[in-house]
Amino acid sequence: MSRSPSSSGDDAPRASLSTPHATTQSTPRSMVLGLFLHAAGYHVAGWRHPDAVSATEDIAFLTDLCQRAERGKFHLAFLGDGLSATAKTPPSMLARLEPLTLLSAVAVHTRHIGLAATASTTYGQPFHIARQFASLDHISGGRAGWNVVTSASTHDAANFGMHEHPAPEARYARAEEFVDVVKGLWDTWDDRALVRDKAAGRYVDASKMRALDHHGQHFDVAGPLNISRPPQGHPVMIQAGSSGPGQALATRIADIIFTAQSELADAQAFYAGVKQGIAQQGRLPENVFVMPGVMPIVGRTDAEAQERHDHLQSLIDTNNCIAQLSHRFGVDLSALHPDDPLPDTLPQTHGFRSRIELLSSVARRKRLTLRELYRHTAASNGHHLIVGSPTRIADELARWFTQGAADGFNIMAPYFPGAFQDFIDLVIPVLQDRGLFHRDYASTTLRGNLGLARP
Repeated sequence: MSRSPSSSGDDAPRASLSTPHATTQSTPRSMVLGLFLHAAGYHVAGWRHPDAVSATEDIAFLTDLCQRAERGKFHLAFLGDGLSATAKTPPSMLARLEPLTLLSAVAVHTRHIGLAATASTTYGQPFHIARQFASLDHISGGRAGWNVVTSASTHDAANFGMHEHPAPEARYARAEEFVDVVKGLWDTWDDRALVRDKAAGRYVDASKMRALDHHGQHFDVAGPLNISRPPQGHPVMIQAGSSGPGQALATRIADIIFTAQSELADAQAFYAGVKQGIAQQGRLPENVFVMPGVMPIVGRTDAEAQERHDHLQSLIDTNNCIAQLSHRFGVDLSALHPDDPLPDTLPQTHGFRSRIELLSSVARRKRLTLRELYRHTAASNGHHLIVGSPTRIADELARWFTQGAADGFNIMAPYFPGAFQDFIDLVIPVLQDRGLFHRDYASTTLRGNLGLARP
């Protein structure tokens, strides 16, 4: 659903604030594509591939990946994040650079691609988050995006002086107010407030600054922010929670919704549900982009792609299957045999609930043993896995895109850089030739390239 930006222009920070958050669909609907920047590869054993580079803390390597995505005309590069690590943490999330620091460095070496990062509302503060994303938006010239998360990992609490990870309901109640405060802080400056009039000796137009004076259940924030209004007005808002509270937050605030779906029917049901919720919020459903995660394993033929998939699966360390599943499910499964089925009931946990429900559903529907579930999870962690030729992969993306399951996709390469470059070189041209994906950027801002008006 990427569209041409409105005539008010996201490229111009001086655009009127009276423009509504809506656009007219003046060009054919096309996919939005994001790069999920798991630098060690999204496949749990991708880093072991002979051609893989897994330098998760190498700024030159990470910048190169974003530049590749920009040459492929991807709308955004996205960095997921967490606030804890254990020996069981998957490689891409074990040792990594802080996302806002990383993307600020990447911003000066790219021109068009959006730069989005996760930041927690459970263990952060609104003033810091508002300032950090406003800074990234200024540094990048209007390409920042914030993935609003409530922190699913139960290990995070101990790093912030808490004895227990808050329950999902409490985390989302805090998140609702948190987002409102951040957006309010971005709006404590009007456009053109910094006049820098040397002759008059006036640096700022004081009438265009205001206090926020927020007093709520979770936060008391005076404001104003100590950085001027972001070039996009508001950086693009992303939400990835698929639970009930997560979907409620997404339908109210998100411009992009990330989701994990492995079956077309499930993806269609999720898509229809959130689009209905968006409309009930008085927003235009076509202005919110639902982007399931997809892991494409590309070969020049279907047989070559299957060989690549089988090779990756052969690199999985099956001895760690129960430990890895225990980490993902948040409960100790070590007493179970790998060839046992997943238990019918599991202890309730405050973390990863929507992903646990997704994987449990897959295990029971396909009658998988724990060993089989781990191999399934290791490949794509519940996201859609597509193995095939460029035509087959394009066909499957088109099927989801045209049959009410997606507005675009978060591409999760099994390893970098080769598997990602194959997607760019082999699949992108097929999508472009079919008119399903744009050939060039329409704007220098992320909102502009999504066709979204500036708040």
